[in-house]
Amino acid sequence: MSTHPALTSFRLGSTHLDNRFVVAPMTRVSATPEGAATADMGDYYATFARGGFGLIVTEGIYTDTAHSQGYLNQPGLASGRHTAAWRQVTDAVHDHGVPIIAQLMHAGALSQGNSYGAHTIAPSAIAPLGQMLEEYGGSGAWPTPRAMTAADIDDTVAGFVESACRAESAGFDGVEVHAANGYLLDQFLTEYTNTRDDEYGGPVANRLRLTTRILREIRRATDADTVLGVRLSQTKVNDFNYRWPGGAADAEAIFAALAETGVDYLHIASEGRNFIDTARLADGRTLTALARDVTGLPVMANGGMHDLRQAADVLDGGHADLLSVGRGALANPDLPRRVLSATGLNEFDHGMLTPMATIGNAAAWSARR
Repeated sequence: MSTHPALTSFRLGSTHLDNRFVVAPMTRVSATPEGAATADMGDYYATFARGGFGLIVTEGIYTDTAHSQGYLNQPGLASGRHTAAWRQVTDAVHDHGVPIIAQLMHAGALSQGNSYGAHTIAPSAIAPLGQMLEEYGGSGAWPTPRAMTAADIDDTVAGFVESACRAESAGFDGVEVHAANGYLLDQFLTEYTNTRDDEYGGPVANRLRLTTRILREIRRATDADTVLGVRLSQTKVNDFNYRWPGGAADAEAIFAALAETGVDYLHIASEGRNFIDTARLADGRTLTALARDVTGLPVMANGGMHDLRQAADVLDGGHADLLSVGRGALANPDLPRRVLSATGLNEFDHGMLTPMATIGNAAAWSARR
């Protein structure tokens, strides 16, 4: 597999990538109770850098101390203390010559642990589907959130922008805005969680307005060479079956509006499903290929990209430019080096996430092998 197309280099904005394998954002709930990154987190991310990945995207990082936190022991970028703590992580990764991007996240209604005691907020006061996620410390039904006011929306925008600036100070090479998987920005985009009748509800352009506003303001507030991306998905952590109601027409409108904000790439995620299960449109095209055609921007595909045949087909077939690898990376933190040397890959074992999806539990699983 030394000729695998993912082993070719790529330029993402101003940043050079040695190959097209990207560590996907994965919740690890291993920060301090105050949301500070730890030395163990530095070692964890550096392991992927040593393993040869071309780029690392962090787990979701909360953006304010009011409502954005999704899980207890989730890391934040909402204070100077958080910023300083992340520096040990970015330094550890950069020591191996690999760039790292901070994913910025607001959980909205899908918050199951907040160190600051705040009630959940969302576009509308609608209880989320399903149950909280046990792997991340939750149990039972989600609480019904409070519908966001105009002031809440302004505060949310400010939180994202200030966190992006802190990410620069912490040494990150870029930021990715998390607008996928059922969290706040996706809640605005989704019809059944957004019943607003103001400028943030109704047509697709309105439901996307908060995301585009955040991206534009981050682009203005950060350096030109700071990479800016956005993550999207149809499926959600609490709804594997959802698809954009307008199909390709919705997708085209969403991708075109995002491209106008000045982003450097689009990350199309698959939650709980393989890439082809969530990315295939009714007319046979893939969301990722459509995103490339509509925007001309680099596109990152996610969902089973440790399947090397599928990964090659995605790149060679023009479906995407980069491969976002999650559970395959957990099982093979040296995956790119294994592909280069034609060494077989380890199968992912869900035991790595049991009883919780922490760095410590994954390390204990590895020690038992």
